[in-house]
Amino acid sequence: MIKRQVIVVKTYCFKLYKAKRNRKLHKVINIAGIIYNHCIALHKRYYRLFKKSLNIYKLQKHLTKLKKIGKFSYFKEVGSQAIQDITQRIDRACKLFFRNLKHKIRTAPPSFKKIRKYKSFTLKQAGWKLLKDNVIEINK
Repeated sequence: MIKRQVIVVKTYCFKLYKAKRNRKLHKVINIAGIIYNHCIALHKRYYRLFKKSLNIYKLQKHLTKLKKIGKFSYFKEVGSQAIQDITQRIDRACKLFFRNLKHKIRTAPPSFKKIRKYKSFTLKQAGWKLLKDNVIEINK
């Protein structure tokens, strides 16, 4: 008899309306879009120079260095795990693109997104709290 372990993942999806109390969340989502586009630009530049895909760990290390520079200090408003999720999504998309190229399936590489159309970011462990009556508190 084979016993399988089942992992349960809870996902909450909320729609944010334009309200004063949601300004900070909208700002964080916009910064996540900027980070996404920055990572895409780095991937394209790296491929143009070295003809291979950028390693996810190098990319994450680069972003942590950028957060320490004054020009990019606003990256700190997005949680580190949310940034890691952005880099993981881009890495999966690049790997899928190169796999499809290898198997001669016609696809496009991951591309830039308009920041105003970037709609979400992921909070894995930190940055949120579940309160009574199914209320979620995000970043205080």
